[in-house]
Order: sequence, then C-alpha cells, then structure tokens
Amino acid sequence: MLKIQEIREIIKLIDQSNIDEFTYENEGSKIKMKKHAAQTVVSTQVAAPALQAAPQQPAPQAAQAQPPQQAPIPAAPTPQAEPKQEDANLHKITSPMVGTFYASPSPDQAAYVQEGDKVGENSVVCIVEAMKLFNEIEAEVKGEIVEVLVDNGQLVEYGQPLFLVKTV
Repeated sequence: MLKIQEIREIIKLIDQSNIDEFTYENEGSKIKMKKHAAQTVVSTQVAAPALQAAPQQPAPQAAQAQPPQQAPIPAAPTPQAEPKQEDANLHKITSPMVGTFYASPSPDQAAYVQEGDKVGENSVVCIVEAMKLFNEIEAEVKGEIVEVLVDNGQLVEYGQPLFLVKTV
C-alpha cells in the first residue's frame, strides 16, 4: 500500500497535468482520482469484490460530472469580484503546508474561531495536520475573521487561503 506522502505526490502530479482520471491498483487496494475543473476527487477502495462493480460506474459519473463543470464557470466571476473590492482591507491567512484543515482542537470542542471573532497576532485560528503532526496556525495579524474559506476536515494545499481577516 502506498504511503500518505506518495499519495500526496501523485495528487500533485495529477493536479499539474492534463490527466482527468487516474487509477492505481496494487495488492487488492485501489486508488482512483478524477479531476474536474476546480475539483479533485480521490477515492480509495480495499475490497476486491467492489473493484468489479466500480469500473461499470465511471462512465455515467463522467457524463453527470460534465454539466457541473459548465455551471460554475459563469458563477465563478461573481464570488471572485466581491473579495477584490475589499481586498485592500482584507488579509488572507494561508496554509503553510499541505494537509488536513481542522477548525477545532478536537471533534468534541468548539472551533478556534468563527466569522465575526476578533483575533490577535498570536491567536490560534486552526490546525493543519500533516503526516500525523498537528500544526497550530496563528492569525499573524490583528483583526476580525470575515470569512472561513475551507470546511472542517478538508484537504488544503500549500499557500491556499483559509481565512479572510479584516485588519485593524
């Protein structure tokens, strides 16, 4: 079975290439990646009987996935236009690494910050987990959280914006 770092490298290579779909099978494990416009889907299967059913489904999924590609294209300029208007007053807190975004220190606790919360330069705003290491991410600016840009448990890339902060 592939190590997590090897899987991350494959994801980066697929993301940078023109390949839309990638499948890797080894010793009963299967990794399947599909890339559609701004979305990358990664799925892993271990059971051998499920492998026989899975190849029959990608053709209908691919046909269904194409219309959503066309829908976000007209909608994309509108959300991007709004932050550009206020971009001078907003600071982006970005991910310093590739990993998994966690909004709270543990699943049973409240999020570090939410929209509308005030933060200082040393305020912890989230955790990015990489290779079983939980890295606390600090705000680095003083201000108010305007928007949380990622969902809890979402994979994030290096340099990906996580929060928008209205600086004071």
